Amino acid sequence: MNSGGRARAPVSVCVLACDEERELARCLASVDWADEIVVVVDAKSRDGSEAVARRLAGRVERRTYAGDVAQKSYAVSLAKHDWVFVLDPDEVVTPALGAAMQRALVRVAEAGRDQVADGKPRGDESGIVAYEINRATYHLGRWIRHGDFYPDWKLRLFMRSRARYAGRDPHGRVEAEGRVSRLGGELEHYSYRDLADQIDRIQFFSDEAAAALFRDGSRFRLRDLVLRPPARFLRSYVLRRGFLDGLPGFVIAVASGFYVFLKYAKLWERTRLDTPRA
Repeated sequence: MNSGGRARAPVSVCVLACDEERELARCLASVDWADEIVVVVDAKSRDGSEAVARRLAGRVERRTYAGDVAQKSYAVSLAKHDWVFVLDPDEVVTPALGAAMQRALVRVAEAGRDQVADGKPRGDESGIVAYEINRATYHLGRWIRHGDFYPDWKLRLFMRSRARYAGRDPHGRVEAEGRVSRLGGELEHYSYRDLADQIDRIQFFSDEAAAALFRDGSRFRLRDLVLRPPARFLRSYVLRRGFLDGLPGFVIAVASGFYVFLKYAKLWERTRLDTPRA
C-alpha cells in the first residue's frame, strides 16, 4: 500500500487467460506489488492456466469467452478497488513501469480519494482518471520498434467509476470520463511464440472481427477486400517505417495486410451465406 514510504491508492490488476500456462506466471509475478489480482479463465482453457492463477492471484473465476469487450468488462466488475490495471497474460510490467504506476497512485492518494465530481471520484490533483502505457512487442527474434507494432499506447490503468469498455470485438477500448495522461516505462509484450502462432491468432481475430462487422450490419464491399489489405501493408512498412526493423518488419507488414484481407473475405463469406438463394 505504499511507494517509498508514501501511501498510494489501492489497485486491482485484472487478467484474462486461456491456455496461457507458460506466460501467466511471469505476467502475474511482475505485478506482485498490486493490492489485488483478479484472473478470469476462459472455460475452454485446456492447460494449467487455472492452477497457475489460483496459486498467484487473489480471485479466480472461470467464464465462457463472450468477446473481448464483455470479458474484460466482467473482469473489471470483479475488482474490489476503483483503480484497475488491465493486463494481458503475455505481457510483463517492467520495474520502471511498475514504479511509474505506483507514483501515479501515490498522487491519487495525496489528492484525497474522498473528493468527488458529479458523484464520482475526480482522480488525482490534475483530474487524471486514466493512464496510457506504451507497449513494446518482442517477435521474430527482436524487439519491434516501428510499423504498426510501435509505439503502441494502450489505456490500461484507470478508475472504473469513470471509465468503461466500448468498441467492437475483438479489440475493445477503454473510454474515460476525464483527463487521460501517459506513464513512463514500457509494457513488454511477448505476443507470439513464432510465425505459426501469429498466423493462428490472425485466423482467430479475423473471425471475431468479421463476426462483429456482420452483427453491426456492415456488408461486404469489393473495394474493402481489394484496397484495404495493401493499404495496411503500406502504412505499416512505409509510413510507419517498418522497414527499419529489417526482415521481421517486412514479415509483420505482410501479416498485417493478410489479417485485413481475411477479415473482409470472411465478411464476404458470411454475407454470401446469409443471402437466400433463388
